[in-house]
Amino acid sequence: MKTILSTLFIAALLASCSGSDSKPGTSAAAGRAIDSTSFTSVEWIDSALNLGKVMEGAQVEVIWRFRNTGNKPLVIEKAQAGCGCTVAEKPEAPVAPGAEGRIRATFNSEGRPGTQHKNVMVQANTKPNTLHELTFDVEVGTQ
Repeated sequence: MKTILSTLFIAALLASCSGSDSKPGTSAAAGRAIDSTSFTSVEWIDSALNLGKVMEGAQVEVIWRFRNTGNKPLVIEKAQAGCGCTVAEKPEAPVAPGAEGRIRATFNSEGRPGTQHKNVMVQANTKPNTLHELTFDVEVGTQ
């Protein structure tokens, strides 16, 4: 009898852990409530860049510009590169309505000869609350 009760208890515990903890009005990815009153809008001045040719081993700086086209401060919550060869940086301070900002990244071309197509995904307090994809292309030449 103890074995059956123990088994049922463990099964119930595991079932409760496997479900989603998100509640209505929360973002499962961020694990926090979505405040739709703080949504704004963004215009990407250059979301897709072609950096031309670089020599293998070069550290290439990439800058995407954007403008807050809404009436609330724009908060860049996350800027995540699609691979380990690119490191993205987001602005730490909110961007005021009408102001411009930048997302910066550094691409390490070491060991990556040929045509490279890379991306950075940006999460912000924009409506709709979707990820914004920024891309760049670069041709890495060998010596």
